[in-house]
Amino acid sequence: MQDRSSNLPFAIGIPALLWQILFFYVPLLLMVGTTLVTFAEDGSFTGLTLQNIGRFVTPVYGRVILSSILLGLSNTTLCLLIGYPLAYFLAFTGKRFKNFFLFLLIVPFWTNFLLHVYAWFFVLERNGVVNTALIHLGLIETPIHFLNSIFAIMVMMVYYYLPFMVLPIYSSLERFDKRLIEASLDLGATSLETFRKIVLPLTRRGIVGGFFLVYIPSFAEFAIPELMGGDKLMFVGNAISHYVLGEGTGSLGASFTVISCAILLLTSGFLYWLLEKLLTPKQRCDA
Repeated sequence: MQDRSSNLPFAIGIPALLWQILFFYVPLLLMVGTTLVTFAEDGSFTGLTLQNIGRFVTPVYGRVILSSILLGLSNTTLCLLIGYPLAYFLAFTGKRFKNFFLFLLIVPFWTNFLLHVYAWFFVLERNGVVNTALIHLGLIETPIHFLNSIFAIMVMMVYYYLPFMVLPIYSSLERFDKRLIEASLDLGATSLETFRKIVLPLTRRGIVGGFFLVYIPSFAEFAIPELMGGDKLMFVGNAISHYVLGEGTGSLGASFTVISCAILLLTSGFLYWLLEKLLTPKQRCDA
């Protein structure tokens, strides 16, 4: 008799698989169907069409998608530049205070997202903490208008998405064998060469994981640009929410979502290839 315990992992995973099918794949198919299929007034199928997609093949929506790509890349790059040194500190230097620092990193997730936004309103407003400090230091004479700008959007984006970059990198560095660094230095490599040829390649999985954990949601972010940008800048998330929540424009929202997802997949594939190429050490072939 076959051991039934061997089927236990599959049985446990069935509820999660059904949940994913019902609430991810089925809505995705419905969205694609709404984009490509046309129906008559009586509900009968009339054929396939690319008309809904063709409406968005214009320079205006091209700029919207390009702005979202740049927003996602800018946020991801800043999070990587800030997050890698922070993760390195937590893994190698934090020592007994490591858990406390990780607690400080994670604790913002325990509060409501809107509280974060309103907190930054008070920090960046004309009479907020930043302007008050700059005036007292004599660096400025009149308050700077930080809110409703790309600066405010980027500050809030980096603040909110930074943990998504730090934690995967920290996980890779936590498992890193420190003796490799000592061996590299003993063999005559500089600290920069050791970091570039030893540490970075061996932690590339954490870098790639953190990169896409930040880039993908940043591309479709709409709440932060809407609240911190003052509805002055249009990104993919804002355009989709405008059509989906509008009266009688749901099919247009579905069409633009399909286009945006296709472009997101293409850019993600290219970025994955680029990261793997940059972070994978080159093999030397000596004759």
